[in-house]
Amino acid sequence: MPDVSFAAADQTRRGYLSVPAAGPGPWPGIVVIHEAFGLTDGIRRVADDIAAHGYLALAPDLFDGKSWIRCVRSAVQQVHAGHGPAFAVIDAARASMTTRPDCTGKTGVIGFCLGGGFALMCAPGHGFEVVAVNYGEVPKDAERVLSGACPIVGSYGRRDPMGTEHPERLQRALTVLQVPHDVEVYPGSGHRFMTESRGAGAVLSNLTRMSYQPADAADAWRRIFDFFDRYLAG
Repeated sequence: MPDVSFAAADQTRRGYLSVPAAGPGPWPGIVVIHEAFGLTDGIRRVADDIAAHGYLALAPDLFDGKSWIRCVRSAVQQVHAGHGPAFAVIDAARASMTTRPDCTGKTGVIGFCLGGGFALMCAPGHGFEVVAVNYGEVPKDAERVLSGACPIVGSYGRRDPMGTEHPERLQRALTVLQVPHDVEVYPGSGHRFMTESRGAGAVLSNLTRMSYQPADAADAWRRIFDFFDRYLAG
């Protein structure tokens, strides 16, 4: 399906929508939040894979077509603050799906790297039933920030240069808050281990210890879809 447009804060924003091929629906919706590199073909493939599992998948372009180099600093600041224009776009993407006749009205959100940080901050107070965060930042005051959060599934790599304090902090906070969760750290994986880069990007990923790890990625996706099935499809 081609890119689509939706209204966000009196503006029109771009996104990529993937619809399940089987049957007329309705289906639950998943907002797919991209990495720091923006709405790439790789993120579009992720949306297609999610749709193949029976979910509407909408990946909004948080950078509004601009170069990621110009936008990433502001995006990181918004993640740290917990508010900003990008959150309005995420909320609008969710709302646009819930108004579709082929959506059940139940929604989840998944994010990768920078998008993982956004997804985590959307766990409380944004209307999502479930969150999947993949190697995203976890705030130091996670217990306060995540109070009232929906169920969360998180996937991290032990070899990530960010270290393991983020998943450890997430695990502790969700346990204290009694939020249903599944947080896994994969010993042999690094950052972006779920992203299958191609061409020059694959070479760069290997050099920076961010190579795709198919076995760990497959297990992470199994856990993610278990959560989606339980809290959305179920």
